[in-house]
Amino acid sequence: MQRLIDAFINSVRAFRKLAAHEKAFQQELLLLALALPAGWFISVSWSGYALLIGAVLLLIMVEVLNTGIEAACDAISREFHIDIQLAKDCGSLAVLISIAIAGGVWAIAIIERLTGAPI
Repeated sequence: MQRLIDAFINSVRAFRKLAAHEKAFQQELLLLALALPAGWFISVSWSGYALLIGAVLLLIMVEVLNTGIEAACDAISREFHIDIQLAKDCGSLAVLISIAIAGGVWAIAIIERLTGAPI
Protein backbone atom coordinates (compact mmCIF):
# COMPACT_ATOMS: atom_id res chain seq x y z
CA MET A 1 0.00 0.00 0.00
CA GLN A 2 2.89 2.37 0.72
CA ARG A 3 4.04 2.06 -2.90
CA LEU A 4 0.65 3.31 -4.10
CA ILE A 5 0.77 6.23 -1.68
CA ASP A 6 4.31 7.12 -2.80
CA ALA A 7 3.30 6.85 -6.47
CA PHE A 8 0.34 9.14 -5.82
CA ILE A 9 2.57 11.70 -4.09
CA ASN A 10 5.05 11.58 -6.99
CA SER A 11 2.21 12.03 -9.47
CA VAL A 12 0.83 15.04 -7.62
CA ARG A 13 4.31 16.58 -7.54
CA ALA A 14 4.67 16.09 -11.30
CA PHE A 15 1.19 17.50 -11.94
CA ARG A 16 1.94 20.61 -9.91
CA LYS A 17 5.29 21.15 -11.65
CA LEU A 18 3.79 20.74 -15.13
CA ALA A 19 0.76 22.88 -14.33
CA ALA A 20 3.00 25.66 -13.04
CA HIS A 21 5.75 25.63 -15.67
CA GLU A 22 4.77 23.79 -18.88
CA LYS A 23 2.79 25.94 -21.31
CA ALA A 24 1.57 23.02 -23.45
CA PHE A 25 0.33 21.16 -20.36
CA GLN A 26 -1.46 24.30 -19.15
CA GLN A 27 -3.15 24.68 -22.54
CA GLU A 28 -4.24 21.06 -22.53
CA LEU A 29 -5.67 21.39 -19.01
CA LEU A 30 -7.69 24.36 -20.27
CA LEU A 31 -8.81 22.24 -23.22
CA LEU A 32 -9.94 19.52 -20.78
CA ALA A 33 -11.83 22.09 -18.70
CA LEU A 34 -13.64 23.24 -21.85
CA ALA A 35 -14.15 19.69 -23.13
CA LEU A 36 -15.91 18.44 -20.00
CA PRO A 37 -19.05 20.57 -20.49
CA ALA A 38 -18.80 20.76 -24.30
CA GLY A 39 -18.58 17.00 -24.62
CA TRP A 40 -21.76 16.66 -22.58
CA PHE A 41 -23.70 18.67 -25.17
CA ILE A 42 -21.97 17.23 -28.23
CA SER A 43 -22.09 13.52 -27.42
CA VAL A 44 -25.18 11.49 -28.13
CA SER A 45 -24.45 8.80 -25.51
CA TRP A 46 -22.48 8.12 -22.34
CA SER A 47 -19.98 6.07 -24.29
CA GLY A 48 -19.61 8.92 -26.77
CA TYR A 49 -18.94 11.32 -23.91
CA ALA A 50 -16.35 8.95 -22.47
CA LEU A 51 -14.67 8.73 -25.88
CA LEU A 52 -14.53 12.53 -26.24
CA ILE A 53 -13.03 13.06 -22.78
CA GLY A 54 -10.77 10.03 -23.21
CA ALA A 55 -9.34 11.51 -26.39
CA VAL A 56 -8.40 14.70 -24.53
CA LEU A 57 -6.95 12.70 -21.63
CA LEU A 58 -4.91 10.66 -24.14
CA LEU A 59 -3.50 13.91 -25.50
CA ILE A 60 -2.58 15.06 -21.99
CA MET A 61 -0.98 11.70 -21.21
CA VAL A 62 1.18 11.82 -24.33
CA GLU A 63 2.19 15.39 -23.50
CA VAL A 64 3.27 14.26 -20.02
CA LEU A 65 5.36 11.45 -21.51
CA ASN A 66 6.88 13.86 -24.04
CA THR A 67 7.83 16.24 -21.24
CA GLY A 68 9.42 13.32 -19.40
CA ILE A 69 11.46 12.40 -22.46
CA GLU A 70 12.61 15.99 -22.87
CA ALA A 71 13.56 16.25 -19.18
CA ALA A 72 15.54 13.01 -19.33
CA CYS A 73 17.34 14.13 -22.49
CA ASP A 74 18.16 17.51 -20.96
CA ALA A 75 19.50 15.79 -17.84
CA ILE A 76 21.90 13.77 -19.99
CA SER A 77 23.15 16.68 -22.08
CA ARG A 78 21.98 20.08 -23.21
CA GLU A 79 24.42 20.05 -26.11
CA PHE A 80 23.24 18.98 -29.54
CA HIS A 81 23.34 15.25 -30.13
CA ILE A 82 21.60 13.56 -33.05
CA ASP A 83 20.16 10.76 -30.89
CA ILE A 84 18.78 13.22 -28.34
CA GLN A 85 17.25 15.25 -31.16
CA LEU A 86 15.58 12.08 -32.48
CA ALA A 87 14.19 11.22 -29.04
CA LYS A 88 12.75 14.71 -28.63
CA ASP A 89 11.39 14.75 -32.20
CA CYS A 90 9.71 11.36 -31.65
CA GLY A 91 8.06 12.67 -28.48
CA SER A 92 6.84 15.69 -30.42
CA LEU A 93 5.49 13.44 -33.17
CA ALA A 94 3.61 11.38 -30.58
CA VAL A 95 1.93 14.57 -29.33
CA LEU A 96 1.02 15.52 -32.90
CA ILE A 97 -0.52 12.08 -33.52
CA SER A 98 -2.54 12.33 -30.31
CA ILE A 99 -3.77 15.78 -31.39
CA ALA A 100 -4.91 14.27 -34.70
CA ILE A 101 -6.70 11.44 -32.87
CA ALA A 102 -8.45 13.82 -30.48
CA GLY A 103 -9.37 16.19 -33.31
CA GLY A 104 -10.77 13.32 -35.37
CA VAL A 105 -12.85 11.96 -32.50
CA TRP A 106 -14.28 15.41 -31.75
CA ALA A 107 -14.94 16.14 -35.44
CA ILE A 108 -16.87 12.89 -35.86
CA ALA A 109 -18.91 13.59 -32.72
CA ILE A 110 -19.75 17.10 -33.88
CA ILE A 111 -20.78 15.86 -37.32
CA GLU A 112 -22.95 13.19 -35.73
CA ARG A 113 -24.62 15.79 -33.50
CA LEU A 114 -25.24 18.21 -36.38
CA THR A 115 -26.52 15.64 -38.85
CA GLY A 116 -28.35 13.39 -36.38
CA ALA A 117 -26.92 10.31 -38.03
CA PRO A 118 -24.00 8.17 -36.86
CA ILE A 119 -20.98 8.17 -39.12
